[in-house]
Amino acid sequence: MGKKAAKSTKKFASSGQLQKVITARRKHQQIKKKITNKKSAKDGKSKTRPVVSKNDDADEEEEEEEDIAPSSKPAAKGKKRMTVDDFLSGGFMDDSEGEEADEDGEEPESGEENEDGDEESFADDESFGEVDEFDEEGETHLEELSKLAEKDPEFYKYLQENDQELLNFNLNAEAPEDDEDEEMQADEDDPMGETQTPILTKAILRSWQNSLLKHRSLRALRKLLIAFRSAAHMNEDGQALAWSIDNSSVYNKLITTALKYTPVILEHHAPSKSLPNGKFKPPTQTAKLKALQKMILSYFQNVIHLLSQLTDNETLKLAITESAKIVPYIISSRKAVKAYLKKCLELWSSAEDSIRIAAFLAIRKLASSTDESIIDSVLKGTYLSFVRSSKSTSVHTLPSINLMKNSASEVFSLDPAASYQHAFGYIRQLAIHLRNSMKVKTKEAYKHVYNWQYIHCLDFWSIVLARACDAAVENEAGKENELKPLIYPLVQVSLGAIKLIPNGRSYPFHLHVIRSLLHLTRHTHTYVPISPYLIPILTSTLAPSSRPKASTLRPLDLEVQIRVPQQYLKTRIYSEGLIEEAVYLLAEWLASPAVHGSVAFPEIVVPIVVMLRKGVKAAKTGGGSGAAKDLGLVKGLLERIEESAKWVEQKRRNVVLAPNKLEEVREWETALVAKVEESPLAKYVKVQRKTRERRRKLVDKARQGEDEILDD
Repeated sequence: MGKKAAKSTKKFASSGQLQKVITARRKHQQIKKKITNKKSAKDGKSKTRPVVSKNDDADEEEEEEEDIAPSSKPAAKGKKRMTVDDFLSGGFMDDSEGEEADEDGEEPESGEENEDGDEESFADDESFGEVDEFDEEGETHLEELSKLAEKDPEFYKYLQENDQELLNFNLNAEAPEDDEDEEMQADEDDPMGETQTPILTKAILRSWQNSLLKHRSLRALRKLLIAFRSAAHMNEDGQALAWSIDNSSVYNKLITTALKYTPVILEHHAPSKSLPNGKFKPPTQTAKLKALQKMILSYFQNVIHLLSQLTDNETLKLAITESAKIVPYIISSRKAVKAYLKKCLELWSSAEDSIRIAAFLAIRKLASSTDESIIDSVLKGTYLSFVRSSKSTSVHTLPSINLMKNSASEVFSLDPAASYQHAFGYIRQLAIHLRNSMKVKTKEAYKHVYNWQYIHCLDFWSIVLARACDAAVENEAGKENELKPLIYPLVQVSLGAIKLIPNGRSYPFHLHVIRSLLHLTRHTHTYVPISPYLIPILTSTLAPSSRPKASTLRPLDLEVQIRVPQQYLKTRIYSEGLIEEAVYLLAEWLASPAVHGSVAFPEIVVPIVVMLRKGVKAAKTGGGSGAAKDLGLVKGLLERIEESAKWVEQKRRNVVLAPNKLEEVREWETALVAKVEESPLAKYVKVQRKTRERRRKLVDKARQGEDEILDD
């Protein structure tokens, strides 16, 4: 074969550019032959040039030399110019990939196939071609390129005009020899003359892992991500894949390696910046990062595509968790952010709990960006996904809806300024629905308010404001949260929804809204007048006119009801559940810091005590079997309220308080709030809360079949 090829010649062959050069020369040759044949036909010549066949390789090479590299001036004395024949007949042809494919000219040009057919999709080689520039920063290839310019100036000129990327290619960055041998052995042609896709093996994958761990090699990362694309689009029609994977363990190892190693390598070469407020900035734009950008985007699109295909929960969770670490590098691509957010929201609203949490953390990572447009998209998408998922509620879907409420409220607490605009608009939307229902007063209009979505939205905004405007957090920060002005309109909308339909069948709806307001009161220490909406429930249920009847129906779960079924009306089982729930919520409200921690607590409870005593007296005179349990609950609450009122009076007896000493009053109330847990009412609520939690756990176990007997 002649003398051994130079290192630069081998590198040129292994760079993948040889195929382009040969294809371009053959196209040029065919065009020239067509022109010559046409001229010969016009001149009436019978002798035409023969069509080149695949077997005429020697003649083809001679003509290529004449067409593309014609003879130039004689070289300087003592210097021998490298001709195209010398180049094509070099020793590298025995070691290059796809030898027969190059001779036949049947391989498509690199970058011809697009991944998704859009502006942000790239072919494998096109996506990762520039990465090797930065793989090894030792010696450069300028000296070898200058020698090529001296030896073959015409070929060097051709490269300048048609393949500038090759001139920028790092010829000194050598891949591991084991890698090359395995890839070339896997890329041999089949007997039919068609190129086979190389098969990925564990040995190849292990060599890439060693390069990534020891050298943080970008060349190895490029090869790994090209193989990752093949795994993501495996068994899909119309996809030109660089690797074939015929082993499930290799497939799993490849997916895991790409997901875990890629963030580490990117953080090593282009670290992102974390700000003190928890947000992040994308990495500084450098030449290296610019070259990595196409590779990162292509990898990220393949991850999004893979998320729709994975069925194993552990792998899916890993993919979401590791892809969230790539977010700082793709934040400039609006299309990639939009697709990723859409997929994460889909998983957050429909997958199992562990996947939901991982998807939420990815959404939270997007919301931690300093880009306001991305934050707006995250907030809007999160709220709308939550609303769609809360359309129907049952004992099975309620835990997942509560998970979405709590997680989404955290996203809205990250940036109060951006959240205010969305919260104001959506609370206003709830108010408009309420106003329309109040004006029209029809059954269809009432349905716009009396539905699960409306209740969950009120509860969600109560959770958001309770988290953002928590009294303890504001005391530490020393200032009020920007969302605090929204507490008043939300309370007004909630109380208006309770007043819309004040009949007995709507009491479960009223209790849902009261629970939301109670949560808001407990955390923000804002006084909300809830007692006027709880006392009527107790007095109307205890009234002699609503004498309950016996029933064999099972207890009604008020947490998953907004309207009482007709068969439960005026039954003993419904009355008991209603009174028990109303008594507990009233006790919770009275024991909250905003009420019990007030200097006016003894005066606040006076009308409550009067109304409850009146209701108890009416129930006693009316009689009726089974009323003893209900009366016992109300009497017990009355006793604790009176004891707590005396407790507060005793605390303020030795203190001089006056309207002109508001600062002293606030200091005294702050000290009282710290001791509220010692009051008789707070102790009563604590016992009731533990009893309810224990009963709820037993009911859940019985529902799941873990326990057949419910002990008292």
